[in-house]
Amino acid sequence: MLDSASVRDRMSHALKKAGGADYLELRLEDSRSRRISYRGKELEDIGGAFSTGGCARAAYKGGWGFASLNEIDHLPEKAAQALRQAKLVGKEETRLVAGNPVQDEVAPTLKKDPSSFPLSKIKSLLDEYNEVIWSTPHIQTSVISYGDGQKTVYFANSEGSFIRQTRHDVTLRISAVARDGGEVQQLGLSLGSNGDFGVVEGLHQQIRDIAGKAVRMLAAPKVSGGEKTVVLDPILAGVFIHEAFGHLSESDFLYENPKMREVMVLGRRFGGNHLNVVDGAAIPGRRGSFKYDDEGVPATRTHLIKEGILVGRLHSRETAAKMGEGVTGNARAIDYHFQPIVRMTNTVIEPGRTAFEDLIGDIKEGVYARNWFGGTTSMEMFTFASAETYMVRDGKVAEMVRPVTLSGNVFRTLEQIDAIGNDLDMNEGGGCGKGGQMPLPVSNGSPHIRIQRCLVGGH
Repeated sequence: MLDSASVRDRMSHALKKAGGADYLELRLEDSRSRRISYRGKELEDIGGAFSTGGCARAAYKGGWGFASLNEIDHLPEKAAQALRQAKLVGKEETRLVAGNPVQDEVAPTLKKDPSSFPLSKIKSLLDEYNEVIWSTPHIQTSVISYGDGQKTVYFANSEGSFIRQTRHDVTLRISAVARDGGEVQQLGLSLGSNGDFGVVEGLHQQIRDIAGKAVRMLAAPKVSGGEKTVVLDPILAGVFIHEAFGHLSESDFLYENPKMREVMVLGRRFGGNHLNVVDGAAIPGRRGSFKYDDEGVPATRTHLIKEGILVGRLHSRETAAKMGEGVTGNARAIDYHFQPIVRMTNTVIEPGRTAFEDLIGDIKEGVYARNWFGGTTSMEMFTFASAETYMVRDGKVAEMVRPVTLSGNVFRTLEQIDAIGNDLDMNEGGGCGKGGQMPLPVSNGSPHIRIQRCLVGGH
């Protein structure tokens, strides 16, 4: 493990030695991780890893240079290398929102520290979960993947900041695949936390239900395609707002895309007064939460849509300066091999006032789509697949049907959200991918939402 006082001295020395940059930042990381995975009844992988490394990023006349390292003694050399690279690129002006120097050490607050549980005990728990899955008839195979990790990041820059920040992460993904002749269906769960092992305990009944539903889906009928009234559960609605809208709010994407800048104009209406969307690492206790981003900027809570109006977007220090807007603390790097880029943290549709019973109460015939099983986005167009689906008939949740695909234009779909529930729930099991950096810990969530005239397809 790195020593905080020694790291501060090394970083200060490297910053002084590599003079001449408009801006220079250094990151050093100390991390450890563990994993267990099963495929079917067999244990596929178990083990752990330790890693220490760092990077330097320099700006000069608008150009950036970046160099990573595995030996801490090479920090001054890599800082100088990053500056040389920046000088080869820079021909304009370095524009960054001014930052206030920060001196801080951030320790995690843990309910149940995963590192206090030996791998042997975690394996015993996962063995029990696997037995629950395989006690269900017609299960063809299953997948279980557990991971936990701890990372301490040291950050220093030429403006005088020094930050030590430690965070933990826990994930569990389980999938049960059922088969009867040529028919195959699957269902699963994806859980995570920012270091609380308790979220992966006591799941036996939930896993039994998942395996049973996967089998039931084998005999479920398909839904006829077409435009329908669709109710999304909090997990699928959260994935929708993250994937279909959240990425469009990342300003490095917007700055480089004139077409989307014309669409994503602040002040434009995208939905009814009941629609409010926020993103922020300052939302406490979530997988995407932290105190400072990877540029040393304090976390915020940013309204993206407020009462149906586009009011904000996500920024690094550079994109905020270039677009003349406030910094939001959304510059993130998955590890020291990468530069920070603009990323979401915790993305949420805020709760409305409608109870679930009222949300479905006036639907003559519609679809209730729960959880998700993959999807794609292309600019403002999206397609998502539900994992679990039911018909809604005469204001009641009715029979189970096969999973469906939901497709459309995100802006039109936002306008068609006519009711938002009062029952916020969060998806903590996701990992976001962008620019070759994945899976970055994030969370997303929503209450139940109702969408009119949503294009539904069976699969």
